[in-house]
Amino acid sequence: MLKVGEKQELEIVKEVHFGVYLAESRDSEERVLLPKKEVGPGMVRGSRVQVFLYRDSQDRVIATQREPLLTLGRTAVLKVRDVTKIGAFLDWGLEKDLFLPFHEQTAKVFPGDECVVALYLDKSGRLCGTMKVYPYLSKNSPYQIEDQVRGRVYELSGNFGAFVAVDDRYSGLIPKHEVTPELRVGSIVRARVTGVKEDGKLDLSIREKAYLQMDEDAEYIMQVIGEYEGVLPFDDKVSPEVIKREFGLSKNAFKRAVGRLMKQGKVEISGGRIRRLQENGAVGGQSSPAARRETRG
Repeated sequence: MLKVGEKQELEIVKEVHFGVYLAESRDSEERVLLPKKEVGPGMVRGSRVQVFLYRDSQDRVIATQREPLLTLGRTAVLKVRDVTKIGAFLDWGLEKDLFLPFHEQTAKVFPGDECVVALYLDKSGRLCGTMKVYPYLSKNSPYQIEDQVRGRVYELSGNFGAFVAVDDRYSGLIPKHEVTPELRVGSIVRARVTGVKEDGKLDLSIREKAYLQMDEDAEYIMQVIGEYEGVLPFDDKVSPEVIKREFGLSKNAFKRAVGRLMKQGKVEISGGRIRRLQENGAVGGQSSPAARRETRG
């Protein structure tokens, strides 16, 4: 049986002026053309050759000896060649580019972008690409808890977080409370493995352990307080949504960092605000215009 989207070793069963026909055996009725330009010296009737089967621009099954970057059911990182009204087209190493339909994109793509895709057969038997690679990623990674890994975000979910293809092939997830606006589909991240599920999927964190991350978070909070001219118009009891919007932190991480700053004598909390302190303990800076308006109101 001829398998579109896969590599096969087939036999040359007929020679014609425009190439050779291949089949599983000389008695097989299913045959596929290997074009003349790909027929090398010594390739004669009875020879067996390794080829990849796909569809040409006229939707005919055809064989090639060129090496595709992607085979059926596998994943790979491909570059976007073009975007048209019907979808995107990806370079996968063959003459005919791979079609990526709009409904198979997890984010809008542009020429030159690189994205993790899988190869599948659509309902009409055509080979297409999909950025919805979750079912295609491997779950038998070699990684363990506390290992450092590199991956690419391929989908964002408001319910779960950022789905990551670790090494562009293993299934991983960054929890939603760590997802910041800067994290987008296509972002390359370095993360720490925080868990390995029974099915092999990886739980990831782009933050250090709490005791290591705290100083970094505290420094960042001081920068933001500076942007508010020394006074934040809220304290550590503010909603998690506001903290996420302003700092990209979880509420627990925010409270830990603010607690560290208070112990260091750098800030104080009073009147529902967080104020920067000078080294002598005095309040430094003024509140932002918005905060001052709120105070007067």
